[in-house]
Amino acid sequence: MKKYRIKKGKLQGEIVVPPSKSHTLRAILFGSLGKGKSVIHHYLPSSDAQAMIDACRNFGAVLDVSPNRIDIQGLNGKIDHVKDVINAGNSGIVLRFCSAIGALAKHPVVITGDHSIRHQRPMKPLLDALSQLDVSALSMRGDNYAPVIIQGPIKPGKAVVNGEDSQPVSSLLIASIFADGPIELDVRNPGEKPWIALTLDWFDRLGILYENHAFERYRLAGKAGYEGFEYTVPGDFSSAAFPIAGALVTRSELVLRNIDMKDPQGDKELIKVFQRMGADIEIDEDHKTIRIGKWKGLKGVEVDINNFVDAITILAVVACFVEGETLIYNGAVAKQKECNRIRCIVEELRKMGADIAETEDGLRIRKSSLKGAQVDSHHDHRMVMSLTVAALGAQGETVVSPVECVSKTFPSFLRDFNVLGANIEEFG
Repeated sequence: MKKYRIKKGKLQGEIVVPPSKSHTLRAILFGSLGKGKSVIHHYLPSSDAQAMIDACRNFGAVLDVSPNRIDIQGLNGKIDHVKDVINAGNSGIVLRFCSAIGALAKHPVVITGDHSIRHQRPMKPLLDALSQLDVSALSMRGDNYAPVIIQGPIKPGKAVVNGEDSQPVSSLLIASIFADGPIELDVRNPGEKPWIALTLDWFDRLGILYENHAFERYRLAGKAGYEGFEYTVPGDFSSAAFPIAGALVTRSELVLRNIDMKDPQGDKELIKVFQRMGADIEIDEDHKTIRIGKWKGLKGVEVDINNFVDAITILAVVACFVEGETLIYNGAVAKQKECNRIRCIVEELRKMGADIAETEDGLRIRKSSLKGAQVDSHHDHRMVMSLTVAALGAQGETVVSPVECVSKTFPSFLRDFNVLGANIEEFG
């Protein structure tokens, strides 16, 4: 088990933000379902990407993977049979998206994953919606978690789905492209809307027609398809949050490259929150860079986190260093990620002396003097990076473990932060 030993420090310089995980996974899946050849450049080489590659190969697509490029021969939306059990690893996207895509096949498809997938990622909203479309969709242990067994084919019709988590909605939309007729989705309690917008942005790029009524009702005609494509994956705003936060808590100046503010990723909203707190952040859209300037004294704010809920742990860290109180709300879905991020960030930051409390759907944080401690990542990549950033601004030495999961979204995290001057040692 690998660990980080971190000491308080300053950052300086510039780094290139890694490619987007969400776009990488969608690009692989859309390429695999398209007609003819697709090419993906500058993808994120992570465990989640490998899980999606393996899943698409199981569906029958041909993927030729090299370090900076993936060539895909697509299936044109037709899945005959699945070669093996699909293992989603630690990826909620692979779990939910491939469960719905599995409904395009006539033969049973089994999808499972690691401990977090099998105990932390609810499947009931998706299973219920697929059942309404005449798909046999069952939790094999009867607890509404993976492993699940799916047997299609998906039929035209109407389904109602709980949309607090965006992934079941996106997965149903993607499967509906290839259904044998029209499908209408009625979404109750729609949440994480920017991630739905990200999926619909792919529809627009590929020329897929759809109706979207305020993220509450969708209609797709089915029997659609699209040509293969060539695509370069943009930088990941979710990953950019950590060096930005690192600059803020250490009162440093940094430049981040490969940031496209025109991309629809939801986590770019975090930059606006930091600016509301008073951060000096300058955006250069032409050169796709962000500059974090000198510390000006930040203040707490109230934040509806739902549109960028993956940022809840790093926002909680920054809130410990700013004047006054920060209230984060509408983030209950964060309890169903790789770990219960609300409970876990409270537990770990308190070890460092944080004045932080869990609310019904979020967090309340007051300015704190953090001190080094031994903290647990709960095998969550965003917890690793958030606690590491907290340690950079804390007095004394902090040990974070385990840290292997950081490769899920930011494989170069340790190298990049140390290039910027951080004092982070990996050991164990």
